[in-house]
Amino acid sequence: MSVKSPERTAYINARLIDPDTGLDAPGGLLTEGEEILDLGAGLFAEGAPEGVTVINCAGAVLAPGLVDLRTQLREPGEEHKETIASAGRAAVAGGITSMVALPNTDPIVDDVAGVEFVARRAREEKLAKVYTYASITRGLEGQELTEIGLLSEYGARGFTDGMQPVADANVMRRALSYSSAFDTVVLQMPQEPSLSSGVMNSGELAMRLGLSGISPLAEVIMLERDLRLVEMTGGRYHASLVSTAASVDVIRRARQRGLAVTCDTAPQYFTLNESEVGDYRTFARTMPPLRSEEDRQAIADAVADGTIDAICSDHSPHDQDSKRLPFALAEPGIVGLETLLPLSLALVHKDALSMKDLISRLTTAPAAILKGRSGLKKGGPADFVIFDPDRPWMIEPDRFRSKSKNSPFEHYAVQGEVLQTVVDGRTVYSAAEER
Repeated sequence: MSVKSPERTAYINARLIDPDTGLDAPGGLLTEGEEILDLGAGLFAEGAPEGVTVINCAGAVLAPGLVDLRTQLREPGEEHKETIASAGRAAVAGGITSMVALPNTDPIVDDVAGVEFVARRAREEKLAKVYTYASITRGLEGQELTEIGLLSEYGARGFTDGMQPVADANVMRRALSYSSAFDTVVLQMPQEPSLSSGVMNSGELAMRLGLSGISPLAEVIMLERDLRLVEMTGGRYHASLVSTAASVDVIRRARQRGLAVTCDTAPQYFTLNESEVGDYRTFARTMPPLRSEEDRQAIADAVADGTIDAICSDHSPHDQDSKRLPFALAEPGIVGLETLLPLSLALVHKDALSMKDLISRLTTAPAAILKGRSGLKKGGPADFVIFDPDRPWMIEPDRFRSKSKNSPFEHYAVQGEVLQTVVDGRTVYSAAEER
């Protein structure tokens, strides 16, 4: 019985960008089965070899697939809002080839069975690669630690209580100590609970609207506490969804002291400010809340100078019933898988940072935070995205592949369209086939 050789595909006339190697040049890439067989500047300059499938990129960017550090997939427990399948379709349409899910599902991912469930469902769908965090504490109750060593062994990529910060300093201290012992990372959305019970950014606008405010100090106070615990334990710590200028300053100082701290933000925090709440617009209710214009600019600057390591989608799908409510009762969060790349590209179009640096914030940097690898390498997995960085389009949430449409970016003009997404050598999204 003869065995059929894996099909080879040549991607020609591409602008290859790989932040890991510093590559940014016209060239080509050759895949065979699930792997990258060859790539380089000038590859296929004289045409592709015979007997291969040829895809002409026509000058579009070919870069590593996006790695999304923070998504809420809602499965199991809230499949009416999102599933691993629907999130997978949305992810690949956005150029995301790997994403990591928060553990706040029902049941909560706080044991081996939960980690294995996510892995099995992702294998069944065969879209974007899906990994999961496990919770720091059992039941997200902030008290008893989960089995950090065992869960790491079974594939948990890190530990977080998701939308809930670990308020007990001793619990966080112990978690960071274990993270050091098992070479994993603890992720926290820094919000001091007693100061963050409001619904929007505190200040003049909140007072005028009669809405309870969340002070920027809620973020920086918890961050300062956690960084002292990092100093005490030597643990590896990641601050999720940094949203204030004060937090950026604290992180800069922590790094000067040599602490192992990384951080991310999401596009809404460098694109929008608190004025989006406007006339009680619930689609602009997020957690942390949209901040002041000064904070927004500080976050954009911190992404540009590398203080903020990574950009994530913070994909938080909610159905209409959860959002079409009085502002104070509406669930916080927005969907973000399909808008992550075009919203982030605005930083390039504004000359705030280079295309290669932006791709780093979306690929190699988030992968490195989780001790993973991302990049275009011979023999490496054929996970990449092809996109036109200049193509203009209008965000229309009704056309999202996500089950939920809760986005404040309706009718928002962007530049940058995903043309094709490839995972393990398979085309899992093609804009040409969608049209």
